[in-house]
Amino acid sequence: MSTVDKAPQETADWIIRDATDRDWPGIWEILEPVIRAGETFTWDRDTTEDAARAKWVKTAPGRTFAAVGTGEHDGVVLGTGELHANQGGGGRHVANAGYMVRAGFGGRGLARALCAYSLDAARREGFRAMQFNAVVETNVRAVAAWQGMGFTILATIPEAFQHPEQGFVGLHVMHRML
Repeated sequence: MSTVDKAPQETADWIIRDATDRDWPGIWEILEPVIRAGETFTWDRDTTEDAARAKWVKTAPGRTFAAVGTGEHDGVVLGTGELHANQGGGGRHVANAGYMVRAGFGGRGLARALCAYSLDAARREGFRAMQFNAVVETNVRAVAAWQGMGFTILATIPEAFQHPEQGFVGLHVMHRML
């Protein structure tokens, strides 16, 4: 995971900072149920821990970060995010990111805080924009959160995601300039 020393972002409930190897068990506790549910990420539902780690943990200029609890949840990884170039070559100036929050901690602003952290990190790394390639349209809380963070829906690919309960639903491509 990143060894770059960047200023962490703090709130009364958590601190967001670059993830360390010691954070991985807590990150996996978040990723695994989200992946297995198959409702919000385009990952195979049977993704192994090793494959998830290889996919989630980024190298510079990408980053993997963790929101670690303070106070009542001191030291617990409450959320995680990753940031990387959306494309290589001539498209490497546009960032992409993903976020996951521990079950039971949704609705507290943590996903928005992870997004804000990644937007700041992307600016510092010289990215000019951020794009989300596959926001499941039925994930209405995420869609609203990203729109509230300045992202617009550029397109919706019809029936591009097979939701385990709702069948084939669209995937939004969302974008914002930095």
